[in-house]
Amino acid sequence: MRDHVGHESWLEQDRLILLDRDPQVVAIASQPFWLHWHDGTRKRRHAPDYFVRLADGRARVVDVRAADEMDGATREAFEATQHACRAVGWEFEWVGRPEPVFMANIRWLSRYRRARCGRPVAVADRSGRSSANR
Repeated sequence: MRDHVGHESWLEQDRLILLDRDPQVVAIASQPFWLHWHDGTRKRRHAPDYFVRLADGRARVVDVRAADEMDGATREAFEATQHACRAVGWEFEWVGRPEPVFMANIRWLSRYRRARCGRPVAVADRSGRSSANR
C-alpha cells in the first residue's frame, strides 16, 4: 500500500503482509467501523480488523484471530459481522494463523518491497518486457 496500516498483534501484522502482496488488493483500512447489535440480552459491538478494497471493486471485511483463541463471544461477533457484510454485498473473511514456514519466507521477502530496495525505474520498466521488445 506504500503507507502505514495499523495492527494490534503479530498475527494481524502477518495478515497485512499477506494482503499487501496480493495483487487483487488495492486498499486496506484498519478497524474501519464499529458494528453494533443486540444479542437478545445485551448490547454488543465489534470493530473488524480490516476493510479491503479489491481491484474489481469488491469489498472484503477481514477479521484476524487464531482458531485456538476463539471463544463464544468472538464467534458471535464474527457471525454478526458476516451477517452485516452479506446484507450490504461485502465479503467477510475470518483468517487464522498462516503456516509458519510459508509466513517466515513471506516476511523475509516483504522486506524487499521497500523503495530503498527497488531497482531504478528504467530497469524496472525494462524487466516487464519480453526480450523481443527490447
